[in-house]
Amino acid sequence: MNMKLYNTLTRQKEDFKPIIDGKVGFYSCGPTVYLRAHIGNHRANVFNDLLKRAFTINGYEVKHVMNITDVGHLVDDGDDGEDKMEKTSRKTGETAWDIAEKYTEFFMQDLERLNIITPNVMPKATAHIEQQVDLIKTLEEKGFTYKTSDGIYFDTSKLDDYGKLSGQKLDDKQEGARVEKNPEKKNATDFALWKFSPKDEQRQMEWESPWGIGFPGWHIECSAMSEEYLGVPFDIHTGGIDHIPVHHTNEIAQTEAARGKPLANIWMHNEFLQVDGGKMSKSLGNVYSIDDIQDKGFEPLAYRYFLLGAHYKQTQNFTWESIEAAQNALNKLRKMIIELPRGDEVSEGYLKKFIEHINDDLDIPGALSDLWLMLKDDQVPDEMKYATALKFDEVFGLGFADLKKEKLEVPDEVHDLLELRKKAREEKNWEVSDQIRDQIKEHGFEVKDLETGQVLESLV
Repeated sequence: MNMKLYNTLTRQKEDFKPIIDGKVGFYSCGPTVYLRAHIGNHRANVFNDLLKRAFTINGYEVKHVMNITDVGHLVDDGDDGEDKMEKTSRKTGETAWDIAEKYTEFFMQDLERLNIITPNVMPKATAHIEQQVDLIKTLEEKGFTYKTSDGIYFDTSKLDDYGKLSGQKLDDKQEGARVEKNPEKKNATDFALWKFSPKDEQRQMEWESPWGIGFPGWHIECSAMSEEYLGVPFDIHTGGIDHIPVHHTNEIAQTEAARGKPLANIWMHNEFLQVDGGKMSKSLGNVYSIDDIQDKGFEPLAYRYFLLGAHYKQTQNFTWESIEAAQNALNKLRKMIIELPRGDEVSEGYLKKFIEHINDDLDIPGALSDLWLMLKDDQVPDEMKYATALKFDEVFGLGFADLKKEKLEVPDEVHDLLELRKKAREEKNWEVSDQIRDQIKEHGFEVKDLETGQVLESLV
């Protein structure tokens, strides 16, 4: 069955056709490790994980590369201001290297708590300076760069189709650009490939280069490292929609100028996560992390379940009420699944519907509705429900395969009552059986009669 995916570059759904049969080369923009990732960041990470799992259930072998930005990302996301790592270092007194290591570790912990499969490769920008310098040298040799007092810049006017990802022509982007702080730039859309270290201070992260001591710009790392691990072009590049007009546009420009080939064949972008109907902001105190979710008494997997409720191209609104509803729904699902007898045979009809939803541009909400319908369908044997739920969870990633019934501590007198009730039922003495059921309930347990026999559940 064909997977159809919406390509931001062509603005339409396309049949996915891998460059190499049976394999997927997949690059997603990772964290800038100067502070804790927030729940909006993790919407993108869960989206990446769902997409990867969707490829896998379709039989593809996926190579997923996610970068770690530990240098070169300036505070205004452009070419001005301080490096985010250096600024945090100055504020906290920690070294930039220690900050990068600490927040990378926090990020990895978040991925684990959200049951996100670890990318195959997570290259750090600081470990790939040579590759970035080599790519800039190629751009220089091909006439796409110029030098200013603060760095080496890419000349966007040299590319006829610059801005094609966002759909804006260069003139439109120039008119819409913010007021430029650097009068030496030829075009407002030009961007730094290499920044020179300030002459009046020594940076913690700086390197020798053919142009002088400095550090790479933010955009060049993704072009260099994706090529290093996936080649050019590769299949899929993902990120949040905020990356479309600048970061991803500049990645495309660098690679196509240097290599004469596309960077990636399909570009996919997830929409923003709102909080209480508006933006997340420090001033509003609503920039929440996974820790904040746990501190409120909810599981990280409840947040993952919440994200399953909206298509990745839809804006989603986070509220504490919505995460509570997600936790309750997840608990209900677990209870339904854990009570099912184990089985191996999957419902082919429901699996077909599920795959159709997954392959229709990752329609996760539709696939989630398939799970609920299947579990409530009296026509599906219970053993088959269990196997089908676990198969669906290969994409959902909610950990259903790890569910285990808690062993109940049952007092001896309850065991004795169960034996008496069993005997009463064998003798078809239903009145006595019901009386014993009530006695068992007084001890805090409910007894259910299944084909396999009597089953106890705690009422506490």
